[in-house]
Amino acid sequence: VQLQASGGGLVQAGNSLNLSCTASLRTFAISVAGWFRQAPGQEREFVAAITWNGGSTLYADSMKGRFTISRDNGKSTVDLQMNSLKPEDTAVYYCAADPSLSRLRDGAPLHWGQGTQVTVSS
Repeated sequence: VQLQASGGGLVQAGNSLNLSCTASLRTFAISVAGWFRQAPGQEREFVAAITWNGGSTLYADSMKGRFTISRDNGKSTVDLQMNSLKPEDTAVYYCAADPSLSRLRDGAPLHWGQGTQVTVSS
């Protein structure tokens, strides 16, 4: 497994959750990393991305101000801190990595992790 996501679970609305993705990719430290999510019956959507050195981040509009993406290349991890969770944040969350920010942002990264379920109760 090259990308392993963890940290999902069941939380009440308004609470927080931190997702973590551990990479075994040799190229992780020079790759853009990001998160996507897919709710039941919906298409997978972009959540956030971070450049290889953490210098730039990109968020979907609905996540700005609530979600924070970060990475630790020494540990080969990329985290997604999710605050003020809402029931509509319920989805399977996937981590991803790619050398290209645009390719990742467009939903076609070279590497996908398995998903982790996040359920937010009202």
